[in-house]
Order: sequence, then structure tokens, then C-alpha cells
Amino acid sequence: MAAQPGPDNPFPLSRGPPAPTVSGMVAGEQISIYLDDGELERARAGAFNFLNRLATAVQARGLMPVLRPDNPFNRAMAPSRPEYALFHMKKPAYPNALIFRRAYVYPFWNIEATAARWQFRAAQARFDPHRIDPSRARGFVDRHRVRLYSGMAAPGDDGFVYIPLQGRLRSQRSFQSCSPMKMVERTAEHFASIPVIATLHPKEHYSPAELETLEALAVRHKNLTLRTGDQAELLPRCRLVVTQNSAVAFAGFFFGKPAVLFGKSDFHHIAANVADLGVEGAFEVVQAMRPDFDRYLFWFLQRRAINAGAAGCEDKIVAAMRAGGWDI
Repeated sequence: MAAQPGPDNPFPLSRGPPAPTVSGMVAGEQISIYLDDGELERARAGAFNFLNRLATAVQARGLMPVLRPDNPFNRAMAPSRPEYALFHMKKPAYPNALIFRRAYVYPFWNIEATAARWQFRAAQARFDPHRIDPSRARGFVDRHRVRLYSGMAAPGDDGFVYIPLQGRLRSQRSFQSCSPMKMVERTAEHFASIPVIATLHPKEHYSPAELETLEALAVRHKNLTLRTGDQAELLPRCRLVVTQNSAVAFAGFFFGKPAVLFGKSDFHHIAANVADLGVEGAFEVVQAMRPDFDRYLFWFLQRRAINAGAAGCEDKIVAAMRAGGWDI
């Protein structure tokens, strides 16, 4: 039996019609939160801390949070429901909806009006390292590096370029400067004298045609090696990261690894961006880049995102909802 609402589980159950509102509320004064099955189970059990904090924030302002399965039926029904809606990572189904997405590492989150990360508020903001205390930033990053990456290899530079691949290798999508396959080829060509390691994402499904094309590239470029996964080994030991907009490049900032981005992203500020510099320009610039990784991570996570483990989280949640257009 599913857990009932209570102090550790603030959400009413919802498996069809909207859940009853609390005394004194009128129709429409609720927020539906649409989740996949695993997330729904965590939230109903009170084990999804960010949503617990979100529930506290909106309940204090007279709104009732209601959990709903994110399925085709509920997505089709969402625009007709007189309520705010919040979706996890996926594009909102209608204008009165927002998304929430982890800001790459726990417990940091974003609430936005679009699923396009390069249009997030952080992506549009200007990063000024001089406005951040360097010692405070260093302590922040050191603590989170230990918490998040204690199982990784010891940091160092083994002289290779690391390309963590995502999906759809042969297609150039709207936010990409070229296809991922072309990215691999251009990288192997430019860094012909040093090793280049491209890794397949262990959770992606790659077609036989994609794999054949990659293998053909590795035959033509003797410096190119193909592997699957191995982030814990490769990321701390690489010289730099080349990617479209993989979260691996963001994780690399914790290890002081500069990045070339072939795609648009919300963490573009201290990367060499192909869209701005061109392919050869980005490859040349990145080798001399020494950005202030600590102050950037502090700014991106602590200043721009919502820390679900910190005091004041509820106020930041409400501020993000208002910035997304909600009148709460």
C-alpha cells in the first residue's frame, strides 16, 4: 500500500481526478507534479528531498502539491486542469507549466520555463569571479568533490583527450554545431599526435550503423580509442574534455579539466565554445584556458541553483517559480 500523506510524506495521492484540496482552498489552487514511476514512488515515500522542500514552500503560500504519474493520459489532460503543473526534465505540456531538473549534482536543482538548458536563467547570466570569495569557493568545492567523487581515480594528467559521448551520434540537432560523429572526427584530426578516447554512454542504445561508423573512424585515426563508460577512471586523468554538452564536462570542473563544447549548454561560461570560436579556435583556446573552476562551481551551484539541503531553499523555490511566470 502506498504511503499516506503525513509529516514525512506531504503529498496527497492522485490516481485520477484531482485530489481534494484542504479546507478553505478553491479550485485551481494546487500544483500538479508529474513524475515517472520511480520518482513517483520516492516522492510518495517522502524520500525525494527536493520535492519535500518544494511542498513545504508552496503549502506555506496556500497551494496544495499533488503527485501525478507522467503518462500520455495525464499529459493530454494537463492543459484542461485549472492548476499549475511541474514536470521533471521534460518539456512542459502547456504554458502554465514549468520543469524542474537537477543541476548536474545533488542536492542542487533548477526550476525553469523551458527544457532547453541553454535557455536557463544561469545560461543567460554573466559569471563574474571577482564577486565570489575564493576561499569560500575552494572550501565549497573541496567538500562536494569528496562527497561526490571519492571513488574516482586520483587526479592527474595522462595527456589524453576525453570525449564522453551521448546519443544520436549521426544527427546534428538544433543546439549542436555538428553531429557527435563529426565532433569525434574533428577532435581526432586536430589532436593527431596525442591519444583521444571516446566513450559510449552505458545507458544509451547505439545502432549498428553508428557503431560501424565509429569503428571506421578508429581505423582511420590511430590515435582514437573507443571504450564504454569508465568515467571514474578517465575523467580525473584526462587533459581536457570534448563534448556536445554532456554533464561529464561539468563534473570535470571539479577536477580542473577544461572543456570544449560543440553544443549549447547552461555551463558554457568557462568552456571553449565551438559556436563562438569555431572548431579550430575552440581547440586552440582550450589548451591555454585556466578558468577559476572553484569560483565558477560555487556561482553555478550555490548562487544560481537551488540547494535542497540548505536553509532558505523554500524562498529560492518560490523565487524560481515566480521567475518562470507563476503568480504565487
